Amino acid sequence: MTDLTKISIADALKGLKDKSFTATELTQAHIDEMGAQKHLNAYITQTPEQALEQAKASDERYANGTAKTLDGIPLGVKDLFCTKGTKTTAASKILGEFVPPYESTVTQKLLDDGSVFLGKTNLDEFAMGSANTTSHYGNVINPWTSPNNPDVSYVPGGSSGGSAAAVAAGIAMGTTGTDTGGSIRQPASFCGIVGIKPTYGRCSRYGTVAFASSLDQAGVFARTVEDSALLLQSISGHDPKDSTSMNIDVPNFMAGMDGNLKGLRIGIPKEYRMDGMPEDIQKMWDQGAEWLKSEGAEIVDISLPHTKYALPTYYIIAPAEASSNLSRYDGVRYGLRVDGEDLDDTYAKTRGAGFGDEVKRRIMIGAYVLSAGYYDAYYIKAQKVRRLIRDDFTKAYEKCDVILTPTAPSGAFPIGANEEDPIKMYLNDVFTVPTSLAGLPGISVPAGINADGLPLGLQLVGKAWDEATLFKVADVVEKAAQFSGLNSTSRNVA
Repeated sequence: MTDLTKISIADALKGLKDKSFTATELTQAHIDEMGAQKHLNAYITQTPEQALEQAKASDERYANGTAKTLDGIPLGVKDLFCTKGTKTTAASKILGEFVPPYESTVTQKLLDDGSVFLGKTNLDEFAMGSANTTSHYGNVINPWTSPNNPDVSYVPGGSSGGSAAAVAAGIAMGTTGTDTGGSIRQPASFCGIVGIKPTYGRCSRYGTVAFASSLDQAGVFARTVEDSALLLQSISGHDPKDSTSMNIDVPNFMAGMDGNLKGLRIGIPKEYRMDGMPEDIQKMWDQGAEWLKSEGAEIVDISLPHTKYALPTYYIIAPAEASSNLSRYDGVRYGLRVDGEDLDDTYAKTRGAGFGDEVKRRIMIGAYVLSAGYYDAYYIKAQKVRRLIRDDFTKAYEKCDVILTPTAPSGAFPIGANEEDPIKMYLNDVFTVPTSLAGLPGISVPAGINADGLPLGLQLVGKAWDEATLFKVADVVEKAAQFSGLNSTSRNVA
């Protein structure tokens, strides 16, 4: 039988319908592989018994002709989405053994479509990080290794590193993620898979542990563009339980994936051509433009003049919102509690023991920029610059339909690198943060290999609510790149 952990979701759905294999066999294959790849630490909580029960129900629906759109597909869920009856930690000690009594809207939609949940994937604590090294449950290891340094372990990117590593390693067919400043797109690039952040408001945030409420957006990881479209189709749509969820029709994301780009204009922002950009990334970017041009697209130069202000703007707004959101973790209602001499002391001791260093750093930055005397100088000014960044994109889309950039300024780096310098770590999001500040959809597609033999991704940024065009263009990039997946020295290849 074909290795069921290496096929696409689209092929798996066909095989299930053709009765080439059962949902139980498909799920068991992934459970077995999860055991073999346990050292990657991609999962915080595994739920094999639940998965097999769900797979059995899927097999019954296939047998009686009532199969759903994703019936029997084994998925991983980022441990930031609340799952009824299954521990949800946000990779933080402070949530302890919290078991939600309710289901997030995103995961409920996947369950309603017949998905099988293998477990909760690891992440940076409260989604704060770019390397998946801030989790209370330990680092996630990228399944890719470098032929030049086969004994070195590399980061999978963050914050959704566990989700990305799980898909790349074949221990989930797809996974959910969240993207606040690049936390889906950057790990997708580092792990050589597809990751999409939809337009802000396309997917409900209900039941998702909050980091920065005006930026957080659910999205998905998969091995192919088609698979990512299938998953995003499932989780999209208006939710009255979320005030930021937009009541806008969800189109068929796959309808336009015909390979014809004639008439489309692809914008190349001059501000993204940074000094010191690695040659292999510049070469891949140029090659990407040529691929699109060869399929009928017109390549146009555009300008996003406020790009240089995006990172400092993000690292004012996101920590400010985080400091507000994380104030709910006080040791009183749920999670960790460290008793003190009085209520204030209990708060201080609980948070001191429960939050990791990166979370504490961002809470302190956020509290500072929101404090009396600094609110206008920092937070309000950052919001004004955010509007200018959004206006840059609006003007750019008068000249183009989709923007093409690298996803990240480098490939994956060794675990431990950049740990002593938070600014270096924050710079990993330099190409993804502007899209998040503008609330636009962005997708990363694996498109090349760097000098170390590690994957590189191209990012496509679309107009608001135009994910369909993104998928159309991403499909062309994917077919042109012919990216073959994990290299021969990777950990999960015999």
